[in-house]
Amino acid sequence: MVSQLTTTEEGLRLFFTDDVYLVNEPERVVNANVEAYVKDDVPSIAPPSTVAEPIITLVKEQPEFKFLGNNNRNILILVYDDQNDVSDEKGRELLRKIVKSINLTANDFALLNYAKYKQTSYEQLKARFSSVIVFAFGVSPEQLGLKHQGQNTVVNEGTVKLIFSSTLQQLDEDPNGKKILWGSLKQLGL
Repeated sequence: MVSQLTTTEEGLRLFFTDDVYLVNEPERVVNANVEAYVKDDVPSIAPPSTVAEPIITLVKEQPEFKFLGNNNRNILILVYDDQNDVSDEKGRELLRKIVKSINLTANDFALLNYAKYKQTSYEQLKARFSSVIVFAFGVSPEQLGLKHQGQNTVVNEGTVKLIFSSTLQQLDEDPNGKKILWGSLKQLGL
């Protein structure tokens, strides 16, 4: 096969039919003036200096919780009573019956009186107790920093199941509330 590359004058004339003119133009001086202007008039910029600021982390201090039980099954029981450690005699008896009905022992749960830790959030409790189930008697979802939930029903907050109910004293006097709570407790399958 013959090469299509040609270097002869005759061959090149076939492709280039336009006339070519050489013009003597003066060199462009504009670029030199601009460069000179830029170099002379612009002050040198010093690199910015950085100031190291101390990093302040805002961590809410974890309160030291005083609770009953061993929390072996990561079940948290919150009660709210300003006057007693847990509740009055009727309230404690009702709590014993509830705990016994779902086959829990004191080793299985942590019992905390929320009245002594009013500013504690749900996240702080979850971090401390690693709870999978939370029973709250007299503690509202709003007090824990959660959205409003119905009473005596199972509510899921992530992987944690919560049941909010009235105080133990009020629940003891409310047969309908006890029935609804019992139905919710059976749903947990403990």
